[in-house]
Amino acid sequence: MHWAPLLATLLLLLAGTAPPARAATDPVSACALDGTTGWTDEGHGTDWSVFKRPEGTVRVGMIFVDFPDAPAVEAPADDAAQLTPGADWLWNASHGRVWLSITQHRQWVRMPRNSTDYGFARGLTHEAHEAYVRDAVAAADPQVDFSRYEMVYVVATRKASAISFTPTYVYQPGTAGVRADGTLLKWAVTFGQDMWHWGPKLVAHETGHVFGLPDLYGFTGTDPHRFVAGWDVMGLIGGPGSQYLAWHSWKLGWTADSQVVCRASAGSDTVYLTAVEYGAGTKMAVIPTGPRTAYVVESRRAVQADSGACSTGALVYKVDTSVPTGQGPVQVFDAKPDAVPATGCRPLDDAPFWVGESFADPTARVRIEVLGADGYGETVRVTKW
Repeated sequence: MHWAPLLATLLLLLAGTAPPARAATDPVSACALDGTTGWTDEGHGTDWSVFKRPEGTVRVGMIFVDFPDAPAVEAPADDAAQLTPGADWLWNASHGRVWLSITQHRQWVRMPRNSTDYGFARGLTHEAHEAYVRDAVAAADPQVDFSRYEMVYVVATRKASAISFTPTYVYQPGTAGVRADGTLLKWAVTFGQDMWHWGPKLVAHETGHVFGLPDLYGFTGTDPHRFVAGWDVMGLIGGPGSQYLAWHSWKLGWTADSQVVCRASAGSDTVYLTAVEYGAGTKMAVIPTGPRTAYVVESRRAVQADSGACSTGALVYKVDTSVPTGQGPVQVFDAKPDAVPATGCRPLDDAPFWVGESFADPTARVRIEVLGADGYGETVRVTKW
């Protein structure tokens, strides 16, 4: 079940496409931007006393709740089946660095208040959300030993239409928080009706917040997915190219410093990038343009057969760690190609850069060129002048 990352690495080595050793460039620390928003942002200084470090086995207790005004009629297993495959998705996306060990407590527990009393709407306050988590934990506590878990998934019955969406709870230091069985429960995801739309990838998105990642979709505007479309699960959850950006994989510690090319000073590097979907090889080239901004190029190879869409090519985007969650801290740039690539698949959008195409920002003195490609990645040249 968990061999996909290892198999992809083996295929790279057998195919002889693993990149050769590259010349040393600038210290990778020069490209690890600091965050400034004080919460979920794109900086590398994640506060692991607040957020969950994304490594190893994460013990998760899954409980199921219904309400006086919305008694469950389905089996808890039906709801669980909508979510638990997200553990495999996250395992593959992290290249085996994180495994969600989800223990399901398959019985409905009754919440003390009606579903309509919890105020689930956009703008739900931290205090109101915490009260919901506290009620759920208290209702399940007679049957569940919460000292066994680092995180809790609260799954509301499909009948509770008032629990309309799925927010993530992160304990705020200095507050009372939620306690049970002698344990402070610092992290929880409360699944609502949108789980029936997004499915298992919603687990990866919301758990990404527990790991300190921001939202990449827009909180305002007519097109919420104008910043990154479906290129990261923190944006359009169901997008055909959804994965974690190489920047996120590096920020979370799944991509090593040795897999990053940093071009902070004037000069040029030619780099072979293996796609983020594979674990081996160099994952991205970064060109910082200020203390809080950088351009990034990475390779993508994911294909979603049922939609006919693909995400094949070199992805170029800008990271700004001073931009808050939901306001566009990452912006993907369109190449606007005029032809379908040789693979014959329909592009996800206009974003991937193909061989012969390039991106330039003369003001920042940055240029990124795609020189070659194969089934596993792209060769790019990054220049700063």
